[in-house]
Amino acid sequence: MKKTKKLLLLLGVLAVAVVVLLVVTRLEEKKEQIQTADTAILSIPTEDITNVSWDLDDGTTLSFHKEDGWVYDDDAAFPVDDAAIEKLLSVFKDFGAAFVIETPEDEATYGLTTPVCTIRLTTADQEYEVVCGTYSTMDSQRYVSIGDGNVYLVSTDPYASYDTEISRLILNDETPAAKTADKITFSGLENYELTYAEDSTATYCDSDVYFTETANGTLPLDTTQVLAYLDTIGSLSLSDYVSYNVTEDELSAWGLDTPELTVTVNYTEEDADGNETAKEFVLNIGRNQAELAEKEAADAACETYEGTITNYVRVGDSQIVYTITESTYDALAACAVNDLRHTDVLTMASDDITAIDATVEGETCTFTKDEVIDDDGNVETVYRYNGEEVPVNDVLTAMSALTISKFTEDVKPEQEELSMVFALDNENYPEITLEAYRYDGTYCIIVLNGKVLGLAQRSQVNALIEAINYYRLG
Repeated sequence: MKKTKKLLLLLGVLAVAVVVLLVVTRLEEKKEQIQTADTAILSIPTEDITNVSWDLDDGTTLSFHKEDGWVYDDDAAFPVDDAAIEKLLSVFKDFGAAFVIETPEDEATYGLTTPVCTIRLTTADQEYEVVCGTYSTMDSQRYVSIGDGNVYLVSTDPYASYDTEISRLILNDETPAAKTADKITFSGLENYELTYAEDSTATYCDSDVYFTETANGTLPLDTTQVLAYLDTIGSLSLSDYVSYNVTEDELSAWGLDTPELTVTVNYTEEDADGNETAKEFVLNIGRNQAELAEKEAADAACETYEGTITNYVRVGDSQIVYTITESTYDALAACAVNDLRHTDVLTMASDDITAIDATVEGETCTFTKDEVIDDDGNVETVYRYNGEEVPVNDVLTAMSALTISKFTEDVKPEQEELSMVFALDNENYPEITLEAYRYDGTYCIIVLNGKVLGLAQRSQVNALIEAINYYRLG
């Protein structure tokens, strides 16, 4: 009995060993069917492809055909970005596989019966179908089939490129990459133009190159502010389109039939050979008229408007209209002369000052600039007061800190608190006069060369007076 049991046990072990051997053998046979490939399985010249379409597992289907350029089959009015389509097609120009699985037993194993993406390509001579299956995280490659009976592991994943939306294939308008502008014209919210001019006689600041004409003559603008505004236009994100074939009704609804603001930038573009071409960029800005009407009604009823205002831009006569954020709208709308002019009261370089006459409480003290040679033979610039060399950094610092808080000409200077006359090494402006008058406990009225600029913080004026009094009062 014991021998029989022992025999049966040995037979059971032998049977298990045979099964294991058969499984291992089958695995080895299957393993032998997986071979390294490292070769191109498709080589389709991009220019030969006349039709392309693809289906995604989320239900998205996109298809295009080539005429003079690429055309979206569902809507010929859609402005297709030819370069974007060409980039998609280039995946198959030299489409290589790292591994090939010959005569696979079950394509479902590789996700090819329920693919994530199926791509169809047509040339004059042939049609191709590329089916994208499971992504192998271990190999960082995707299983694909091309209809030849094999399964391939490919390192260049087609799904990564073709998993896209139609909105990413639109030929968006471009903004100018201009570093400077020859002219910027505003109409609508603001109505004026600024122009570029080097070595202008209308300024005593070397960095001033942008100017506008006002009732009081030519006004220099702050170059930093103008370039920042130009950068706002150049860095616009034109991608969130609401229409690619805008209608007259849409233009009216979005405030673009008569734009709230139109900005025209004239600039010069230079190619690699140094050839210059005059360019013009027009940006129209509008706001949702229905939403604005709701806000106006709420304001009239002294109620809080809970909604938001949608903002739009359109490049020239383009058929595409985009939405922009509120912060971008605010930056574009901040284009008044006072938004772009100098807030610093004094813009000359300190090196250009040759003397300063400062009058406080009717007493004038004079600082003169001189050059001395130190013990090492180096030339140094110093200021003197009553013949004595004095450090005036505190005065210069307080001068540079003096800024306009509010531009206005509708104030009447009466009680003077400070007067300064600057002698400059400047052919066009040999002298600059600054006056500060009492306005209230917070502000002083600033007058430059006899013209009212606006209001500056009293604390800034007091800091300048205190710096002067340090020398005046000893």
